[in-house]
Amino acid sequence: MASLAPLPSTEISESPARKEARAYLHNLLCKILLVHTTDHRMFRGEFKCTDSDLNVILSETYEYRIPPSPPTPTATSSSSPQPKDPITSAPQSQSQSQPLLNITPRWLGLVVVPGAHILRIELEEFESQVRGRKS
Repeated sequence: MASLAPLPSTEISESPARKEARAYLHNLLCKILLVHTTDHRMFRGEFKCTDSDLNVILSETYEYRIPPSPPTPTATSSSSPQPKDPITSAPQSQSQSQPLLNITPRWLGLVVVPGAHILRIELEEFESQVRGRKS
């Protein structure tokens, strides 16, 4: 019959980089993360845990569908460089950022984001939080 008693605690030697990574992840617990995925979605939620497959668990999560960026101009149109007029180029840049203002969130709750689909993870911080650390 197998015993379910925990193994005796032996000090496992970890590399300094691994200890630093573990401490960094520990500091991220219960903080708001923005997780961007390969299918043009962003999840905003409270970081709960991760696993060896790099999956990320978020609670209190909202999903945002980010529209794909418009295609880049072809090489033929960029072959004749012309100076850009700031007045005529302003509405174009405004129209490109316009879709980001109209993103409607969808409530999901507890979410597992597969590590294979994660492109970028950001820590949501406010300017006052960053200033407090620098002081």
